[in-house]
Amino acid sequence: MKYFVYVIKNKNTNKIYIGQTSNLKTRIDRHNQLLPNKSTSYTSKNSGVWELIYFETYNSRSEVVVREKQLKSCRGRLFIKEKIRVAVQLVDPPTGGLLSDK
Repeated sequence: MKYFVYVIKNKNTNKIYIGQTSNLKTRIDRHNQLLPNKSTSYTSKNSGVWELIYFETYNSRSEVVVREKQLKSCRGRLFIKEKIRVAVQLVDPPTGGLLSDK
């Protein structure tokens, strides 16, 4: 069985959630309330569309739990923010061109 640590981002609020699961698609559907979920969960309280922005795959639950804790640390959150920054640059490069000689 495969296990996943994942990062989702709310399109409306730009909030980030880090979690782990053995079924990534089902878990994302629960975050987006397409399947039953706890009404008191973080993602339920921050309504909107949650999109998967990053994930890693592991072979054991213990490995994925360790990685989830790492990503939830200060350094881990900086790592995720850097991944988001790089992804945005790749998708939406700055406009402009070469500076012309004057």
